[in-house]
Amino acid sequence: MDLKYSGIEVFDKDAAANNGYLYTQTERLSCKMATQRTTDAILRTGEFENRSVLDVACGDGFYSFRFFDRGSMTRFVAADGAANAVSLAAGRRGERSISLLVSDAHELPFPDNSFDVVLVQSVLHHDERPLHMIREAFRVAPRILIHEPNGNNVGLKVIEKVSPYHKQHGEKSYSSMRMRRWIRQAGGEPVYQKFAGFVPMFCSDKVARFTKFWEPVVESVPLLNAMACAVYVTVGVRRSASHL
Repeated sequence: MDLKYSGIEVFDKDAAANNGYLYTQTERLSCKMATQRTTDAILRTGEFENRSVLDVACGDGFYSFRFFDRGSMTRFVAADGAANAVSLAAGRRGERSISLLVSDAHELPFPDNSFDVVLVQSVLHHDERPLHMIREAFRVAPRILIHEPNGNNVGLKVIEKVSPYHKQHGEKSYSSMRMRRWIRQAGGEPVYQKFAGFVPMFCSDKVARFTKFWEPVVESVPLLNAMACAVYVTVGVRRSASHL
């Protein structure tokens, strides 16, 4: 399997060096607040309930286990290109009936329509062929749920240019408009999009508490949420399955 296309190596090294990813294996208040908000925002879509789900970028399993515990899905398969991360996830799976595998999200080892929903969480902004990955997700499921950093946020674009971590991990966030366009180009139709989160990861506890206080306001004001929120969640439905 050729994983060089997306810089998987750096994530494999992260997992090996940190016993997982930096933002999941930390006690920083800001990371705990941000990851919890992401978890809640994804689950709030209701896309997992009573459906078979494929998570194509499960990483160290941090989010996958939370989705499984609260999502009421009928079947859950979690995959990632970083072998070290998948190995860590396997060791932390416990009694959960989750299938884990190392897989290239551009060439998924499943027949067409193998799942009801594909979760594409926080991977497109690292990838060199995001549209191709969306098309592949639509091949194996009629519905896809995408979670991405909010590329409308000017502050985030600045961070991507100056932060050594962001540059090392090839981060290049995309606007919500571009994401909807890609879904249409991949043969789908966007049916849901919400902006969420206002707490920056790895900030001080003081900043985390301040931004968390204002988070509900930022999320609820149109245009402000599109420009200031940290992430967005988008659901797309394959056009041939728009009745589902």
